[in-house]
Amino acid sequence: MRLRRAAVVVLDACGVGALPDAKAYGDDAGSNTLGHLAALVGGMELPTLERLGLGSIVPIDGVAPVAGPAVYGRLRPLGPGKESTTGHWELMGVVPAAPLPTYPDGFPGDVVRALEEATGLRFCCNRPYSGTEVIEAYGAHHLETGEAILYTSADSVLQIACHVDRVSEPALYAACSAAREVMTGPHAVGRVIARPFEGVPGAFRRREGRRDYAVLPPGRSYLQELQAAGAVVHGVGKIHDLFAGVGVDVKHAGATNAAGIAVTGRLLDEVESGLIFVNLVETDQVYGHRHDADGFYRALVEIDAAVASWLPLLRPDDLLVLTADHGVDPTAPHTDHTREYAPLLAVWPGCDARRHDGLLADVGASVLHWITGRSAPELPGEPFV
Repeated sequence: MRLRRAAVVVLDACGVGALPDAKAYGDDAGSNTLGHLAALVGGMELPTLERLGLGSIVPIDGVAPVAGPAVYGRLRPLGPGKESTTGHWELMGVVPAAPLPTYPDGFPGDVVRALEEATGLRFCCNRPYSGTEVIEAYGAHHLETGEAILYTSADSVLQIACHVDRVSEPALYAACSAAREVMTGPHAVGRVIARPFEGVPGAFRRREGRRDYAVLPPGRSYLQELQAAGAVVHGVGKIHDLFAGVGVDVKHAGATNAAGIAVTGRLLDEVESGLIFVNLVETDQVYGHRHDADGFYRALVEIDAAVASWLPLLRPDDLLVLTADHGVDPTAPHTDHTREYAPLLAVWPGCDARRHDGLLADVGASVLHWITGRSAPELPGEPFV
């Protein structure tokens, strides 16, 4: 069989309603990122996503329920967690058996000592913190003492922030790589994240040189099934990092939505077959965690225009899937992720509109079936194509 082509675009944190166990994760049973976002901004105008059926998934102010031309619905995880790592894993059929470790009280002393020995750094902070607020709170201290800013969040992450005048970006990456080697066994956090920043006290700003060092996925994925069938997997944005490179052939930078959108358009022009797997991060990283509803909406408007530009690039044997990995409800009493369903919009030339509610892994199963004609019965998920 000639290999076909598919693109999966993850709109980071664009959840569409609380999962039944949301309260166990400290979230409200009424969490609904896109629904509450639309209410906060007085309704959203997203004509392309509306035409594909976004408003048919759940009620969204300003987005009418239109029947098609796409498969639409809600997808749920099988395993625990509400973070990017596990969400992306589950989209490709990898289900974690247990929650990844989190550190609501900071990292234990023995872990910090091991990190200092491995990285050659000394640390300050060591507590959950907002990524933008932590550099304002500790940036001046870091510049004065050289102590790197070690922090976490409600997610399974270890983050190290350093000013580029104190610790160069290459040195920070080396330190985070060493930290990744330390964080194993019971401390195998989902991601170690390098957070370089610049500027002066009162005007610190994060640079685009963020890097994620993920733990290895705990099982075989649909990405590896695609590779076994001879399909090339292109990862745009943080896709390569979230899978620790496993199952991804080509890594494409996409630190901003504009960059990720541009690369996606180029790949749709150039790539003949295989998977284009994209993460658009700003709805989560830049606006979601700050509960910046206006910024979040602007990012969605930009994405809506991008999808409009991609649709004419689809060939008669192409599949485009739009989905998410979790939520980040702007009305939540915290600024962490929220445990929510992910939206599903899937379109291909000649597609008939219908609803499909299922698993996140249905995305991977559908992509494998579409591109190769194969199935992977040992992996979860059922194709919707």
